[in-house]
Amino acid sequence: MEEEFRAFLLATSTITSQVGDRINFGTQPQGHLFPAIVLNTVSDIDGAHMNGGGPSEGRVQVDCYAATYGAAKLVSRAVRSALHLYRGGGFLLIKQISANDSREGGTNEAERPYRSRIDFKTIWRPE
Repeated sequence: MEEEFRAFLLATSTITSQVGDRINFGTQPQGHLFPAIVLNTVSDIDGAHMNGGGPSEGRVQVDCYAATYGAAKLVSRAVRSALHLYRGGGFLLIKQISANDSREGGTNEAERPYRSRIDFKTIWRPE
């Protein structure tokens, strides 16, 4: 699921026009520029049941980082527009379930990025 989720974002020009290929699971490589997107699988529940296999359900957290609040929000809006209620490939449905904004901690105020976070529920069955 993770590979197809990331591939879909990388294939969406309204997103890549802002972040390029800076879309990664787990962490943003050190030294990379902003804006960027960091993806995290929060949950992934196998869809097995008594009648055989069913779709898996999961939750993916999408963190949109940028040097300014406005830039982080623009990236998150493009992500939300592309993913909310998306159906395609192995995804039976991707649905936004929450969102919030914050600023990363750290000692150097000037280098602390802004973050706009969106959580998506996924219903997935490999093709």
